[in-house]
Amino acid sequence: MRDYDREVEAIRAANEPLLDGFQAWLEAAGLSEGTVQGHVENADFFTLYLVHSEPLRRLDQATEADVFMFLADWFPRKALWASVTSVKSYLASFKKLFKWMAEAGHVSNETAAEVIEMLKEDRETFIDAVDRGGVYW
Repeated sequence: MRDYDREVEAIRAANEPLLDGFQAWLEAAGLSEGTVQGHVENADFFTLYLVHSEPLRRLDQATEADVFMFLADWFPRKALWASVTSVKSYLASFKKLFKWMAEAGHVSNETAAEVIEMLKEDRETFIDAVDRGGVYW
């Protein structure tokens, strides 16, 4: 196994308890099974983006810039199901994910606030990007 493969495998292993914790938090909030599954699947797909290029990152190392580039470029280009509806789903998922990660101490409150504010401010950018197939600039 190459170093890259080992690093990705280690990151996936580190992300599993985060995804499990996120799922448990959503379930405890009383969300429906389908809604919980959708948010967790969105977070899990984001983890693929975080290991697509150097530097490779775990979910708890994600930044505002990572979320922005995922929504504005990578997701619209890589996901065949990318649509306005799916972008809106990701916006909701990221808001919940970063809120949970901050509450659980996996990211700073500042990081969570930056991501959540960016999601609000750049909502139309992400919707426009999916209509153009990515590349927001």
